[in-house]
Amino acid sequence: MDQLLWRVLPLLTILVSFGVFFYLQDSYTAQFYALIKLPRDKCSLLPHRHFWISSKRIVTPQGIISGSVEINDGKIISVVEGHANQGKPKQEEVIDYGDAVIMPGLIDVHVHLDEPGRTEWEGFDTGTRAAAAGGVTTVVDMPLNNYPTTVSKEKLKLKLDAAEDKIYVDVGFWGGLIPENALNTSILEGLLSAGVLGMKSFMCPSGINDFPMTTIDHIKAGLPVLAKYKRPIVVHAEVQQDFENHLELNEDNLDPRAYLTYLNARPPSWEEAAIKQLVGVTKDTRKGGPLEGAHVHIVHLSDSSASLDLIKEAKSRGDSISVETCPHYLAFSSEEIPNGDTRFKCSPPIRDAYNREKLWGAVLEGHIDLLSSDHSPTVPELKLMEEGDFLKAWGGISSLQFNLPVTWSYGKKYGLTLEQLSLLWSKKPATLAGLESKGAIAVGNHADIVVWQPELEFDLDDDYPVFIKHSELSAYMGRRLSGKVLETFVRGNLVFKDGKHAPAPCGVQILAK
Repeated sequence: MDQLLWRVLPLLTILVSFGVFFYLQDSYTAQFYALIKLPRDKCSLLPHRHFWISSKRIVTPQGIISGSVEINDGKIISVVEGHANQGKPKQEEVIDYGDAVIMPGLIDVHVHLDEPGRTEWEGFDTGTRAAAAGGVTTVVDMPLNNYPTTVSKEKLKLKLDAAEDKIYVDVGFWGGLIPENALNTSILEGLLSAGVLGMKSFMCPSGINDFPMTTIDHIKAGLPVLAKYKRPIVVHAEVQQDFENHLELNEDNLDPRAYLTYLNARPPSWEEAAIKQLVGVTKDTRKGGPLEGAHVHIVHLSDSSASLDLIKEAKSRGDSISVETCPHYLAFSSEEIPNGDTRFKCSPPIRDAYNREKLWGAVLEGHIDLLSSDHSPTVPELKLMEEGDFLKAWGGISSLQFNLPVTWSYGKKYGLTLEQLSLLWSKKPATLAGLESKGAIAVGNHADIVVWQPELEFDLDDDYPVFIKHSELSAYMGRRLSGKVLETFVRGNLVFKDGKHAPAPCGVQILAK
């Protein structure tokens, strides 16, 4: 009897271990939904946890395939060529999207959601609804224009609390580098330890009183801490110069309603001056350098000439540096902006058509690493639409929901491919923000997916369902675009379909470890 027991005991131990393992797996899943205080079926418009999606056009790291993606408990568990029902029937649900494109969800690393403190501008609810409707599955929220700004771990906690139970997509957070914390290692380390994905700084006035500008010396002071944590600094790279030196003193150019007045007030030399200072520092970020582990990322590049040349040269030397531009610089040109139409005001400004052509060339050649929206909404009274004063109006373009169709509509004329689109809006942003389980349709990654139809055209008019707050302030309203988003999945949850969102917001707050 004892001998039989000793033979059976190891087998029983194995069986119990398997039972405990699967119990815990289910328990962790249950704990997640308990943590967000919502039943699982409220998070998705689809009742299934384990299912397949099929299409003739799936954008994968290996290229575009006709195949199927298997999703279980929020993750991609297989990617196969051919229809999921091919061979033997599957027990799981199979959704066939025909020739619609299945692509990694977009990751927008430059978004101002303005909460807490300025929900009349945007807010986590409307902003992430807009993201989901646009196929954006992850956003990284900027440390301003919310109030208070996110410049310490205590201020980050306020933002995390404000976002709870409000986000329809995953949200990460940048911290703000300002003189106070740049020169105080304990504050900066506290913010990074609390989970921000990196730091944002302005080399010119930000327009927000509690987010003062930094000099290159402040950035130098903060970089050793960022190198230690291996997190990037993302920089608004303009150094302010004397306004009068850049205006021709004639009546037309001094008219504040004339776009040319504003354009001349922020010349390309502002960007060039800032980037020249930054590349003087990035040499130390090379392998073996004293700042190895730090990374400098330049946001919303507008100047495609001298400024871009400086970045290309720094990259060629092995500096850890990258750059983004935005759809509005690729879609619009200064020549077509009507006087008084302050919807088009942003910083740096939208430049001429020749500059736009060069920007597209840099995007397609890989010199510009990624795209972001710089979604920067406000309230109508600050945009000064009636006065049309470009010098006094709030600068920022509201665009989060339109990233995909705008980029595709204008980019396809330059030969932009689906693979390039995915690289610019998914893989490269994931790399910048350190999001290892996002940015590609690959086994083990989060099932963050957009299903869209590139050939489908639509008018962005009053009848189109727009979810950003104050949509009338967006420069894209009234445009005819190609590339309609059909459905959006975030961690396997179908969060958007046919103009409707999931019953409850179940996005996850992303914190660096």
